[in-house]
Amino acid sequence: MPTTNTGDVALAGPVKVQKIESSAAHGGSDMVLQVKKLSEDAVVPKRGSDGAAGYDLYSAHECVIPARGKGMVKTDISIAIPYGTYARIAPRSGLAWKNSIDTGAGVVDYDYRGPVCVILFNHSDVDFAVNKGDRVAQMVLEKIATPEIAVVDELSDTKRGAAGFGSTGRN
Repeated sequence: MPTTNTGDVALAGPVKVQKIESSAAHGGSDMVLQVKKLSEDAVVPKRGSDGAAGYDLYSAHECVIPARGKGMVKTDISIAIPYGTYARIAPRSGLAWKNSIDTGAGVVDYDYRGPVCVILFNHSDVDFAVNKGDRVAQMVLEKIATPEIAVVDELSDTKRGAAGFGSTGRN
């Protein structure tokens, strides 16, 4: 069976690849995000516009995020992202502003192939109902740097130095 090597993970073939979108027409690359639907209720991530950074993630199940609580929302998808990237699960601005819903623990590594779930935090005083098919978060693919680590006795000096929180001024 043929394989396609992408970094350190071999993809067994034949591989059914659904190309979500190509950004080549807008000066981007032709990278592919592979999505595997784990149930009939799974929704393939979509970008809300040509200029959107994130792919909307959808709930595949109904659930309730309790007031001042948290919950895990299942998307029923697994993904394979391009080598040299990770997927960051980020809040949707409308949910954050209108319903005080935030996301947590949102890093999906290149080599992870399990189900993508979204941790939601409800910062409001009322329960938040999640319906099947609701957009619950967005997934942003970001390039990563993985430099070698060097243990040193001293770090180079900078104008800021060791000055921490609030040290660069107000406003």
